Amino acid sequence: MSPALPEPGAPTPEPVRTRVTNLYEGLLREVTGDHGGTGTIRAHRAYLGAGARAPIAFIDLVVLPPGTSIGLHRHADDEETYVILSGRGRMTLDGEEFTVRAGDLVPNRPYGEHGLANDGDEDITLLVFEAGPLGGAG
Repeated sequence: MSPALPEPGAPTPEPVRTRVTNLYEGLLREVTGDHGGTGTIRAHRAYLGAGARAPIAFIDLVVLPPGTSIGLHRHADDEETYVILSGRGRMTLDGEEFTVRAGDLVPNRPYGEHGLANDGDEDITLLVFEAGPLGGAG
């Protein structure tokens, strides 16, 4: 006996997604004073490279509400890239301050100083990719 066909016009059931995580559904945790920054941001570590063969250390989804910031800080022998998904704010990179907006990619070089402030009236959403250690490259 063959399985019954769905009724015409019946909604198609969603496929089961066993290896997919939705970054916006309850995963963000509150982080207050990130790297000495202002206020409470929301973040989720979407990928942790422990045990991976690629030199990606982590990938984070981060939300900075208006008036919050990631404080000025340095990393060691790694490169961290900010990918601005939405919003706009003020980025400080090795002493230079400039505006960032949706679509901007900001590479933070090894041992460089960087921070991000949301001085606007809407959330900044960004992905943070960290690669390293780089073995002294920089």
